[in-house]
Amino acid sequence: MKHKVMPPAVTGAPEFERTFRAQQNCAEFYPIFLAALWIAGCFFNQELASFLGLVYIFARYKYFHGYVASAKGRLSGFYLNLIVLTCLIALGAAGIVNSLLDEYLDIGKKLRKLF
Repeated sequence: MKHKVMPPAVTGAPEFERTFRAQQNCAEFYPIFLAALWIAGCFFNQELASFLGLVYIFARYKYFHGYVASAKGRLSGFYLNLIVLTCLIALGAAGIVNSLLDEYLDIGKKLRKLF
């Protein structure tokens, strides 16, 4: 309504298109974030995963508002978002590998003592 674009149209003023694209991008990354967050929390560490989840929410906020202002304004939030997602995926993978090593080779507990 603000930009006088009536549904189901998705084109209009540049401000509307940036806002729409930012919203769509956030919706596209949401399932990836949730899966990575849950896996990292279940298999690695809940506190660290929840902290990274909060950083991710801040990064998405920064991305969205930066993208609405200008197309180049989205970059800092997007890069922070990718760093957080990479960390969550790496932590989840490390937790899964540790669980598998503990279950099948009985060396996961020895590795846990090292760290």
